[in-house]
Amino acid sequence: MNADELSEQIRSTSPAIGLRAVGALHRLAEQVEAVHVGAAREQGWTWEQIGDALGVSRQSIHAKYRE
Repeated sequence: MNADELSEQIRSTSPAIGLRAVGALHRLAEQVEAVHVGAAREQGWTWEQIGDALGVSRQSIHAKYRE
């Protein structure tokens, strides 16, 4: 699904279409978050810095991405 299709589906009045779009957005957000958390760790960011940037606790982000 490309960005235009996703944008169109988000504006749909159909719950089935809208909810599929929300699911796609969640999956995309998870993928983007993982890429940037990995980059931050490679650059020496602490779990606390990453948690602060994401608005979550250090413990929760560490638990999610620890190696």
